[in-house]
Amino acid sequence: MAEDEDRKLGQKLGRKEYDKLLEPMQEELVGMARWAAATGARIVVLFEGRDTAGKGGAIKAVGGQLNPRQCRTVALPAPSEREQGQWYFQRYIEHLPTRGEIVLFDRSWYNRAGVEKVMGFATGSEVKRFLKQVPVFERMLVDDGILLFKYWLACDQEKQEERLHERLDDPLKRWKLSPIDVAAREKYEDYTKAREVMLKATHKKHAPWTVVDFNDQRIGRLTLVRDLLDRLPDTKVEPQSIKMPKLNHAPYNEKFGVLKPIAGFDTE
Repeated sequence: MAEDEDRKLGQKLGRKEYDKLLEPMQEELVGMARWAAATGARIVVLFEGRDTAGKGGAIKAVGGQLNPRQCRTVALPAPSEREQGQWYFQRYIEHLPTRGEIVLFDRSWYNRAGVEKVMGFATGSEVKRFLKQVPVFERMLVDDGILLFKYWLACDQEKQEERLHERLDDPLKRWKLSPIDVAAREKYEDYTKAREVMLKATHKKHAPWTVVDFNDQRIGRLTLVRDLLDRLPDTKVEPQSIKMPKLNHAPYNEKFGVLKPIAGFDTE
């Protein structure tokens, strides 16, 4: 109770407590992956939201402990000249999962209703056509048996500014800051309006949106993972029994040469 009260007063969730809360859910996610492999389920999770909201961390929380051969993250670059001449959904379709796979989209086809609309990369008629087509497209995915989950990660403009400056000042995070991110700073309200239009047009019973507060990213990740697990069907599949036979010889100990320190390097 005391920890909950402290958090209400503005105290952030500590790393150790976060890891403690996430670990049992990651065990459930591993169970989910085992269930998908056993049943042939196909799972698609879309991560959308404002710049700096925390999509990368949320994706890591979901897929970080899963077999990368089974769970793939898809983060497509800007479309090529050839892709620009295709049906808009075409380049996303090839990344959809086959039996037993999980695909996590770090941004998705909803780019058209967000950044492409706000930054002028798509015309008004293209956006209008997209909003009309996407519920039909997603209905086809769901009717074919794909389990589709759509998450919008929300953060306030003040928090976004704080994170943008953090990226600017941190050489290890600078790569996350793109010219588009900088240009989008002045269009916060435009993105808000675009999001509301998008949610109204594409929040359907067969493919609903879930909006998650990511002003506190750790709490946001825990909330998202818990929601995803709760919305999946019963994924209880016992792990395969593996027996380790005894070695018929004594363990072999490899002999390694001693790596000498670089001259002038203090090893103390």
